[in-house]
Amino acid sequence: MDLQLREITLAEAAAAAQLSGELGYPASPEVMQHRIASLSPDHVVYVACLDKEIAGWIDVSLTHHLQSDPRVEIGGLVVSSKLRSRGIGRVLVARAEQWARERGLQSVVVRSQIAREAAHNFYLREDYARTKTSAVFTKQLELYFVSTLTT
Repeated sequence: MDLQLREITLAEAAAAAQLSGELGYPASPEVMQHRIASLSPDHVVYVACLDKEIAGWIDVSLTHHLQSDPRVEIGGLVVSSKLRSRGIGRVLVARAEQWARERGLQSVVVRSQIAREAAHNFYLREDYARTKTSAVFTKQLELYFVSTLTT
């Protein structure tokens, strides 16, 4: 398997969006392109390419919280359903861990929905320890636009 890893490019927005849909988070290519363009220096997405096609991606960012040391968080990992169980996810996670080490960080955190047993087993095989079970709360906010124009 000739697998190549590199940072994502804007031209790969459609492929990234398609894989995001497989992960359960649909997005249009235009939205994905905006997200890719908005990546900060503390946030990277690596793609795994197999025969010049994107086989998967991993979203990795540096997180800072007042109550804990900085750490790297895997925000998302997906491998094409046609290419799973070939070691692509393992290679992407290893690259995320390398990115963390390059920044002097000693821990990587990943959150996974409770129903994703296959993902949990994958991370356990990669020597991640289950350290917490949490509930996630989300509130959708109404956006208010204040006009800055005066008459």
